[in-house]
Amino acid sequence: CSGALHIVGKTRLIALAIFSLGVIAGFFAVADRFPTLATVPVLRALIRPYRLGLDLQGGTHLLYRADFREFRGESPNEAMAGLRDVIERRVNLFGVTEPLVQVERAGEEWRLIVELAGVKDIREAIRLIGATPFLEFREVRPPEETQAILEANEKGERLGEDPYFFPSGLTGRYLKRAELQFDATTNTPLVGVEFNAEGEKLFEEITTRNVGKPLGMFLDGAPLSAPTVREAISGGKAQITGQFTVEQARDLVRRLNSGALPVPIELVSQQSVEASLGAASLARSLRAALVGFVAVVLFMLLWYRLPGLVAVAALTIYVGLVLSIFKLIPVTLTAAGIAGFVLSIGMAVDANILIFERMKEELGGGKDLAPATEEGFRRAWTSIRDSNVSSLISAAILFWLGTSVVKGFALTLGLGVLVSMLSAIAISRTFLMAVMAPGLSRVRWLFLSGLTTTKP
Repeated sequence: CSGALHIVGKTRLIALAIFSLGVIAGFFAVADRFPTLATVPVLRALIRPYRLGLDLQGGTHLLYRADFREFRGESPNEAMAGLRDVIERRVNLFGVTEPLVQVERAGEEWRLIVELAGVKDIREAIRLIGATPFLEFREVRPPEETQAILEANEKGERLGEDPYFFPSGLTGRYLKRAELQFDATTNTPLVGVEFNAEGEKLFEEITTRNVGKPLGMFLDGAPLSAPTVREAISGGKAQITGQFTVEQARDLVRRLNSGALPVPIELVSQQSVEASLGAASLARSLRAALVGFVAVVLFMLLWYRLPGLVAVAALTIYVGLVLSIFKLIPVTLTAAGIAGFVLSIGMAVDANILIFERMKEELGGGKDLAPATEEGFRRAWTSIRDSNVSSLISAAILFWLGTSVVKGFALTLGLGVLVSMLSAIAISRTFLMAVMAPGLSRVRWLFLSGLTTTKP
């Protein structure tokens, strides 16, 4: 008897610790709704807002088309991946955190979608993206090819094609870094560039086959300089010369270091999402989540009685933990992401329902409360595990293959399912065992469900 009391006492201490953790997590989840808490130094660290997506916060949506007409690389997929990375670095450099930059393909056309949550000035957003330079090196054409292009241009053919230079394949995607330098003789400013290992090899090959010929340096399609190659250049370093002022050269260095584009891009469409629309969408999403949560709570209390009350307590802690995780990662919340979170709440309740139904079966077989509870959790575990694992696999596939909206849904659903397993198996079980008392054996109807009032 004393051993059993010791176990119950230990379980209640663990339950109290879990409850305390839930209170802290819940407070952290809603602390940003009370800005006055920031005046208390101890609580200031808990004031952290949620990261909201474009549909909830408002912002700017831009669609770009990639121009592969003069692309000489082997893989457009790799070029677009590099383009996406460059744009993300570029936007972050200007203080826009967590931009959503996504690549999509429509037929033979490659597109880049840029969503900047919280950015209201669409012209400034376009400037941030469009200011990124496209650096490339071009080789001189043979005289007969130049003449052929010039003659074709007179006939209205091959318009827009440079008759003097053609792309060498060496672009800003191979750039390692750029720095401001000064000519040792004239002290005029110039820009020194250094390529990565792959670019170093390309640059040496290009200069080897162009000894005695000019090599054109172009920025955003405009010629900067065309120095004559005196010898093959190894080491992957070059200098961009031009009529630069110090400020112009410094600005070019900054822009190149923030990322030169692997391929040119053209703005196709632009859209601004008003903050008021985002606020209305957020309010509707939160209202739907609250209504769903209340409906689940009422069902659990009315149908499952005391275990239902325990499940509600565990579910409340579950909500606080998941929302805290969303803040800590942080997860960019969209309307679809909130839908995934609400769905995970239902799945967490579903696990409790499986457990309580197994408990009812054990009680119906004549077992006492404690053994029936243990057996109910044990028998329900395999079903909970299998269903949650299948949900996690589905969420992983959606996150891997889905679009940005689908990825937000998959991420919140996956995180919610992971925490729901902890909630159903660990938290609910601990709370239920903690409320066990010898006198409860006489009120077994509290542990039954539905319209059942006596032992079957």
